[in-house]
Amino acid sequence: MTHIEVGELGRSQHALTDAQGRALARSGVVTATPSALTPGLWEVAATGKVGVARVGDLDVWITPKLPIDRLLFLVGYAADPTAWRDDTVHLDARDGLIPAIGQALWRQTERALRQGLLQGYKTVEETSYVMRGRLREADQLRRHHGRVIPMELRHDDFTVDIPENRILLAALTRMLTVPRVDAESRRRIGGLRMRLAEVTSLVSGGRLPAWRPSRLNQRYVPALRLAEVVWRATSPEHALGHVPASGFLFDLPKVFEAFVTVAMGERLHAAHGGRAEPQFPCHLDEARTVRMKPDLVWFSGGRPAAVLDAKYKRESPSGYPNADLYQLLAYCTTLGLARGHLVYAKGAAEAAVHRIGSAGVRIHCHALDLTLPPPQLLDSVNRLTDAIAADADMEPTIGNRWAG
Repeated sequence: MTHIEVGELGRSQHALTDAQGRALARSGVVTATPSALTPGLWEVAATGKVGVARVGDLDVWITPKLPIDRLLFLVGYAADPTAWRDDTVHLDARDGLIPAIGQALWRQTERALRQGLLQGYKTVEETSYVMRGRLREADQLRRHHGRVIPMELRHDDFTVDIPENRILLAALTRMLTVPRVDAESRRRIGGLRMRLAEVTSLVSGGRLPAWRPSRLNQRYVPALRLAEVVWRATSPEHALGHVPASGFLFDLPKVFEAFVTVAMGERLHAAHGGRAEPQFPCHLDEARTVRMKPDLVWFSGGRPAAVLDAKYKRESPSGYPNADLYQLLAYCTTLGLARGHLVYAKGAAEAAVHRIGSAGVRIHCHALDLTLPPPQLLDSVNRLTDAIAADADMEPTIGNRWAG
């Protein structure tokens, strides 16, 4: 097994075969470019994802610049801001991202199962010669044409095969497929899977079953939150030609975008009323052929009052410097707003105000320090949100479809 390590913002050179280099380039996990000067040498660079992936016979390790507990907080808060706090999961980050999450998963699961497996009622439909529950009359007539037995029955079983246990089993099973999980975690996870032997495994490619926090499953909640994070970050094995690939990856631009839109949307609704619309669909042109989706639009009084986009890093596609500004200017023009907001991760861009005189638009660039402890980070998000709301356009620009 060949090991490749690269930092979130870095690049490195590695001796690879043509097949390995091409598979890596096609994986989307990193970019891989052959050297023009040295045959067999490939330059590997991160693409915004962090974690670990196995591509054929290559182990690719992409290390985040963020502390691991901060990264997990962003992921968890975006999924459920009411339940996820800094102490939801305790991580030992000394050995890296994957070992830390593997250890946290089995520890939280062991804690959840300490009082035994949670049980609940599950509706079962079966064919039986012994009466139990209620007869499914329509199925009985359709399948047995008037015969009394066997019987088509429906009954409720009090069982451990419930959504909460199925979610834990699914995450534990997925974690065992991830490279770099330490031996102790693998042993502990294997033991926990044995305890869940009577629970139905999820079909490959399926979705996690729905669940909701309650008094009955309260002891499971931290483990379930972490299990959902593991499920989303682990990709089921898929084929790249004849090259298998699997991994545990966080897409940082998507993580940041989700955190900002959820945290700011929650604050706008709670403190300023109106409604916050993430990924609001709109069109640049009157023919409605050019579609756009700002990350967050805040409506007040039934009209757009503020628009923002969250960017983990400054976007500069080849040949299009300052693409973020052009994009937000298009949003402001379409929504009839004189102000727009770009929210960056600190270090990607500096706070600034850009005045576009001919359009009468100001674009404000803000920076969030993601290394702050979660309470301070949320405070800074709230202060920024309040400032945006206080400076919002309460009167739309004349000429747009929201104007009175």
